[in-house]
Amino acid sequence: MTAPDSSDDIEPAFDVAEPKGRATAVTFNSPHSGARYPARFLAASRLDARALRRSEDAYVDELFGPAPAFGAPLMRAHFPRAFLDVNREPYELDPRMFEGRLPAFANTRSLRVAGGLGTIARVVGESQEIYGSRLPIAEALERIECIYKPYHRTLRRLVTRAHRMHGLALLIDCHSMPSIGLIHDDRPRPDIVLGDRYGSSCAPEIVDLAEQALRNLGFGVVRNRPYAGGYITEHYGAPVDGFHALQIEINRGLYMDERTHEKTKDFADLARRLARFVETIASTPLPMIGAPRAAAE
Repeated sequence: MTAPDSSDDIEPAFDVAEPKGRATAVTFNSPHSGARYPARFLAASRLDARALRRSEDAYVDELFGPAPAFGAPLMRAHFPRAFLDVNREPYELDPRMFEGRLPAFANTRSLRVAGGLGTIARVVGESQEIYGSRLPIAEALERIECIYKPYHRTLRRLVTRAHRMHGLALLIDCHSMPSIGLIHDDRPRPDIVLGDRYGSSCAPEIVDLAEQALRNLGFGVVRNRPYAGGYITEHYGAPVDGFHALQIEINRGLYMDERTHEKTKDFADLARRLARFVETIASTPLPMIGAPRAAAE
């Protein structure tokens, strides 16, 4: 299988590929495709590299790599999701994981924490425990302060800039999903799932545009099941104010061997089709869709 990058240096923890010309109203974000695994993290884990990589949205940043060529910034994480999940609240933490007292404002009772998938994940895959012992709480807080918060400050800046320039901002949060469900849901997945938090994070006209563009490219598309969108979609989507957020989940079976994490022969074709999707979304005059506010002077 493809080995993850192993180093204690994950700087920069993320980057933004900016368009050369004037940016569109659309921003693409790939928060779970990072594959730089800190050596200390690997040493603390009781799992091997293949098990840890099950939580990666492998190659999603590559699949949406053409975005800047069409005027849309692409933000991408380099750290792995198993190390830190920026698609969670900043302090969704499981007290059972840490030595020391959590801050009083930590959310310890969310369903995601209960499932082991908080800001600092406890498990990957089918409930496989990541760590062999408890972590110092200072280490968790360091990840949040030094990576999580700068990540979201940068993402917010991109979205706010788009809104200021165009009177409307669309954030497309890019993910991948297993081709079949886990233990309790082993049905085959569709090609693509679009998540708009059941209509609350994105104007329906924009979701319709995305779905039709994908169907025109031959994809099978469903909405919100089994993924309606996570913290990023919920937090950045405020359609009444002209901020729209849409999550897109790509079936990993379309482009990679899920056992070895190797790209398959179909990767290039999928990348070509998704580039056409990106072009359609980025080139459509989104301020004419829904009810955007006038651009700031």
